[in-house]
Amino acid sequence: MARVNGAETAGFSAVAVIGLLVFFYGGTFLISSRIGKKNENADAYMTAGNNVGFGISAASMTATWIWASSMYASATSGYTYGISGPIHYGLWGALMILFIYPFGKRIREVAPKAHTLAEVMYARHGRSSQLMLAGSNVVGSVISLMSNFIAGGVLISLLSPFNFIQGVFTVAAGVLLYTLWSGFRASVLTDFIQVVAMLGAVAVIVPFIFFAAGFPAAFESGAGNLTSQQGSFFSSEAFMNQGAPYIAAVLAYAIGNQTIAQRLFAVKQSLIKPTFITATVGYGAMVIGIGMLGVLALYLGVEPTNGDMNNLIPQMAAEYLPPVLLALFFIMIIGALSSTADSDLSALSSITMADVYGQNVAGKEKANPRTMLLVGRLTMVAATAVAVAFASLQLSILDLLVFVGALWGALVFPVLASFYWGKVSGRAFTTAVTAALVVFLPVRFSWIPTDGLFGLVVDVLSVIGIGVLLGLMVFGFAGAKPAKIVGTLAALASAPFAIGSLHEYATLCGSLVAYSVSTIVCWSMSVRREDSFDFALLSQRTGDFDEADAQTTTNGPDCDGRADGDADGGKPAEPTGPTGTPGTTDTAEPK
Repeated sequence: MARVNGAETAGFSAVAVIGLLVFFYGGTFLISSRIGKKNENADAYMTAGNNVGFGISAASMTATWIWASSMYASATSGYTYGISGPIHYGLWGALMILFIYPFGKRIREVAPKAHTLAEVMYARHGRSSQLMLAGSNVVGSVISLMSNFIAGGVLISLLSPFNFIQGVFTVAAGVLLYTLWSGFRASVLTDFIQVVAMLGAVAVIVPFIFFAAGFPAAFESGAGNLTSQQGSFFSSEAFMNQGAPYIAAVLAYAIGNQTIAQRLFAVKQSLIKPTFITATVGYGAMVIGIGMLGVLALYLGVEPTNGDMNNLIPQMAAEYLPPVLLALFFIMIIGALSSTADSDLSALSSITMADVYGQNVAGKEKANPRTMLLVGRLTMVAATAVAVAFASLQLSILDLLVFVGALWGALVFPVLASFYWGKVSGRAFTTAVTAALVVFLPVRFSWIPTDGLFGLVVDVLSVIGIGVLLGLMVFGFAGAKPAKIVGTLAALASAPFAIGSLHEYATLCGSLVAYSVSTIVCWSMSVRREDSFDFALLSQRTGDFDEADAQTTTNGPDCDGRADGDADGGKPAEPTGPTGTPGTTDTAEPK
C-alpha cells in the first residue's frame, strides 16, 4: 500500500518495484544486445544506416513524441484549464508531427545521408550556424532528459518505498544500460515494443479509472469544482495560455529537436509520409486520452500531492487501480519516459560524434569511426549525470516543454529557409537567431515592463509572428504563394484583436516574437544577395563516416563559415526561389 494525501492506496513493495524494473530494463537490454556488432559502425550507431522500415520507424516516432513528460503535462493542462486542456495539448502536438513531414522530405532530398540537422547547416553555411543549432539541441535534449527522469522519480516515489532521488537514479541507470550498447539502433528497436505496450495500456487503464471514479456521475456532481472557463470547451483562457503557445512551440520543437531529425534521417526516404501520418494518429489518441485523467481529477476535486502537478497521474492511478493494472500502468509510464530518454541520449551522442568530433575536431576525411563511437558513449554517460543532477530541482515539466519550444522558435525560419532559398547566408542565419533570442528572453520573462511603448512593439511583432507561423505551416504543403497569402491574411485578421492586449500573454508572445524577429532579420539580410547556394553540394558534403568512398567527397566549408557562396570564386547560380525550384546551379567547386 502507498499513502497519498493521508489515505492508503495501492502501491508496491520494494521487492515488487525492483522486479518490475528488472523485467523492463533487463528485457530491453537483452533486446538491444542482440543487435550489437563485433565491429561497430558509427553511422549505424547514429542513424541505423538510413534504412529503417515503416513499422519500426512509425513506432519509434510515436514513442519518441509520446513521453512520460507529455502524459504528465497533458494531465496538468486538463487539471488547469478544464475539458479543452488535453485537446489543446494533444491535438496541436499531433498536427505538428503531420506538418513536419513535407519539410522532412525536402531535407532528405538534399541531404539523404546526413546524421544531424546541424551537420547539414555546417555544409550549408559553416561552423557558426552548425554550432548554434547543435548547441540549442544539446540544451533541449538535456532538459528533455531531465524532465523524463523527474517523471520516473515521481512515479517510483509515489508507488513504492523508494524516494524521489532513488527513483531518478534507477531510471537513469536503466535507460543508460541498454542505450549505451547500440545507440540509436537500440532506441528504435525497443521503441516498437514500448509503444505497443503503451497504447494497449492506455486503452485499458484510462477507461478503468474513469468508471472506478464514478463516471459519468462524477462529471455531474463535480461540475461545481470548475470555473466557467474550465467548463467551456471553447475556453479563451485555455487557448491563449495553452493552445496558442503550444501551436507555436511544437513546430519549433519539431524543427529544432535532434531526436525528431534523427528519425527523419533513419527512415527509408520513401516512407517518410506514412511514418509521420501514423505517428500523428498514435500520439493524438494516447496523449489526449491520458490528459483526460487531469480533467477527471479536476471534477473530483483531487488535490495534487504536495501541490506538485507532476504527481497527478501517479496519484490517480494509485487511488483507483488494482495492483495488476497498477503494475501495467507503472510499466507504461516507465516505457514512455524511457523511449524518449533513450532518444535524447542517442541525439546527444550523434551531435558530439558528427558535429563536434566528426566535423570540428578531426574533420570529415580524418574522423576515426572507433573514436566516434567512444565519444558517443562518453557523451551518454556525461549527459545522464548532468540530467540526474538537474532533475533534483523538480521543475514543472509543462513549463519546461513550452520554454524549450519557444526558445527554438528563433531557429525555425532560418533553418527552413536554408533548405529552400539559396540566398540565405551564414551571416544572415546567425544574426537572425541571435537577434531573436535577444528579444525573446526579456519578453518571455517580463524583464522589461510591457505597459508602454515596448508592449506595443511586442504586440506588433507577435502579429507578424502569427503570420509567419501559419505561413510556414501552409508552405510545407502548398508552396510559397499560398503561404504568403495565408500569412498576410492571418496577420491582418489578428491585428485588431491582438495589438493592445497580446503582450499580456508572455508565454505566447515569447514564441511569436522569436518567429517574427528571426524571419525579419534573415529575410532582410538575404533578399538582395546576388549569390545563390547550389543545393547539390549538400549531399556531397554530408554522408557516411565509415565508408571509404566518403573520403572522395567534396571538402566542407571554410572555417570562416562562408560555404554558401559568400567567398566562392565560381560564377554564382541563379537564385533558388522560396518554393525550392532550382535554377541554373553553380558548378564551381566549393572553396
